[in-house]
Amino acid sequence: MAEEKKRTRRANGESAIYLGKDGRWHARVPMGYKDDGSPYRRHLTRPTRKELVDEVRRLEKQRDEGSARQPGKPWTVGKWLEHWVENIAKPVVSENTYAGYEVAVRVHLVPGIGRHRIDRLEPEHLESLYRRMQSAGSKAGTAHQAHRTARTALGEAVRRGHAAKNAAALAKPPRMEEDENEVEPYSVDEVQSLLLEVNKRRNSARWMLALALGLRQGETLGLRWSDVDLDNEYLKLRRNRLRPKYEHGCGEAAPCGRKAGYCPARLQVRRETKNTKSRAGRRAVPLPGPLVVMLRSHREAQARERTAAGNLWTESEYVFTKPLGGPLSPNTDYHDWKRLLEDAGVRDGRLHDARHTAGTVLMLLGVPDRVIDQIMGWEPGGAARMRARYLHVTDPMLKEAARKIERAIWGAPDNLTVDKDQDNEA
Repeated sequence: MAEEKKRTRRANGESAIYLGKDGRWHARVPMGYKDDGSPYRRHLTRPTRKELVDEVRRLEKQRDEGSARQPGKPWTVGKWLEHWVENIAKPVVSENTYAGYEVAVRVHLVPGIGRHRIDRLEPEHLESLYRRMQSAGSKAGTAHQAHRTARTALGEAVRRGHAAKNAAALAKPPRMEEDENEVEPYSVDEVQSLLLEVNKRRNSARWMLALALGLRQGETLGLRWSDVDLDNEYLKLRRNRLRPKYEHGCGEAAPCGRKAGYCPARLQVRRETKNTKSRAGRRAVPLPGPLVVMLRSHREAQARERTAAGNLWTESEYVFTKPLGGPLSPNTDYHDWKRLLEDAGVRDGRLHDARHTAGTVLMLLGVPDRVIDQIMGWEPGGAARMRARYLHVTDPMLKEAARKIERAIWGAPDNLTVDKDQDNEA
């Protein structure tokens, strides 16, 4: 026993195991170095030598694999998420991506799982949070957004050694209902109804760019006249309009008592536009003849508005502006779309559904896939996946397929098929 208690000199990096005066076995396991450069060792204690050796080997394996917790006080999930979203994610992701992360962290993740230690978080904690979110009225898509945010943030924690595993990568998010994000593109008749109503409105060309060419909202609102070549009938897409973000400008001495967006002295803290991030997104798009006519008419109308506004006009070079100039707000644009649908007597839908409509029309017209990808701004590597998501098989396409099968198998001529349809109608 005396020999067992004796400490022997060991090589650098080797764990020291010894029997302490308290009758328990102790170990000092070298784990690397602290921020100040001094050695960092973990102290372990177990009642038997065998238990201690097993734990030492497990810890040494984590150390060698780079998955062991680093020195210092362990992070809570809440503190890590707040640090990650502001100091790690924010400088490197787009404003819109950051906004999604920030909401998921602040509204759902920190209140739901923030008190857990990050190295003790389990998949079941996250799955319980998703169930609570849905019970409180959140859609499955909102829970999925929280899940994706947690997976990204905890993955970074694992890479930095703050946790041994990514609990969100193991957790199962709620099932997305098949019809939750189902999109039914507008029919040609519905598009024509919208066109009749659009022609009565200011900025009419804005909506036809969405319905005919599938331009995203940010691409359309970020369009400048320098990007439009009406003589050669095309436009270049190079930037996106961002949603405004405001802070109070009234000061703590005399607060206005309103939300930042309604503060009389509000300050814009987000840039108006950003360059399109992907090469496919930076593209030239051909303009159909009627759209060229609409844009020429729109430019003349804008010149008249500029003259009438005089010194009140805010010069901005945007194609689509407010009545006194300056860029359109995405929120205002969204509500204008809703009013357009209502006034045209067309069923309600998302603004992004217009993009699905344009893609489907291009497919109906037999436009080659490569040209569709160019117009829609899809990356070559993911174009097939995006076509599957955006291009919808419509009833006329299914009926045409049935007619082709009929002609191929039964040899029925085209006029016989038409007669059958007429008999059924009769």
